[in-house]
Amino acid sequence: MSIGSCVRHAIVAGACALWAVDLAVAQDSVEQFYKGKQIQLVVGSSAGGGYDTYARLLGRYLGNAIPGNPTVVPQNMTGAGSNRAAGYIYSVAPKDGTAIGALFPGAVLQTLLGDTPVQHDPSKFNYLGSANNDVYICFVRADGPIKSFQDVLTTETILGASNPGATTYDLPSVLNNVLGAKFRIVTGYPGSRELTLAIERGEVQGACGIGWTGLVNFYPEWFAKGFIKVIAQLSLAGHPDLNKAGVPLASRLAKTDEDRQVMELVFSQGMFGRPFVLPPGVPPERVAALRKGFTEAFADKNLLAEAGKMKLDVEPISGDDLQALVARLYASPTRVIERARQAVAARPQR
Repeated sequence: MSIGSCVRHAIVAGACALWAVDLAVAQDSVEQFYKGKQIQLVVGSSAGGGYDTYARLLGRYLGNAIPGNPTVVPQNMTGAGSNRAAGYIYSVAPKDGTAIGALFPGAVLQTLLGDTPVQHDPSKFNYLGSANNDVYICFVRADGPIKSFQDVLTTETILGASNPGATTYDLPSVLNNVLGAKFRIVTGYPGSRELTLAIERGEVQGACGIGWTGLVNFYPEWFAKGFIKVIAQLSLAGHPDLNKAGVPLASRLAKTDEDRQVMELVFSQGMFGRPFVLPPGVPPERVAALRKGFTEAFADKNLLAEAGKMKLDVEPISGDDLQALVARLYASPTRVIERARQAVAARPQR
């Protein structure tokens, strides 16, 4: 081996040694910081619903997957389609890695598509990951007049929803404004639990923007008894079971390519069904440790066993992948973004 070759090998070996030392120092720093600490897990929905259930499941395992083993404490903060929780995480919560937000996916697209000012910029969050992706659906009580999606184009149908910014409001608004559906949207239900109770009591006829996997797993008796009927999928590709059953993709009813692009931009939030976020400004080594812990927690055999017993669909998306997806969405063509914003805009309900 020549002298020059030896020098090059020595430089590479030295660089690798320095990298290993830096990595160990960062690991020790993270462990030191989190030892004895609490992480506040702010859930932007009410207790007992699907988002809350996933967040609390993660909370039981995340601390053990983070150096220093901090205690994770869930706290519900409802309001404005989880935009209240998003604003808290963005502007008020400590930016040191001790606060995590569990949000509705609509809050991630709020500044892109919403017409109501909010106190957060979703493109600047540090994304921890998502518990799963989901296929949002429109469904109605089977004892009502609506038997197919075509019926809602001619017959007014009363839907329950949270508030603008939540999928249960934004997605049917898109169907109203792009396809001409005649949904009357009644707001004020803080979470899926309250909304499904309203459907059972007959206060509303159905809902759009609830995930298929959560609904079929939490309310199997609805399907066993034929209580509800799924009339459309609000998704880019649909769910295999619903595709097989012939439930249509709403975007395929679009009259123009631009209409379809508008709908697909709004429906894309199903790809990050249950996002978890960190404030901007969290030190990079803690972001990396929390992302790693998130992935490890959702791979924990005990978490998966518990999720199986609760019939929860666990198909996590990494923080890096979710960060890249959000960046792509925020880079959508201006014309499509503007039309999508108009399509989800609040309008008076009769």
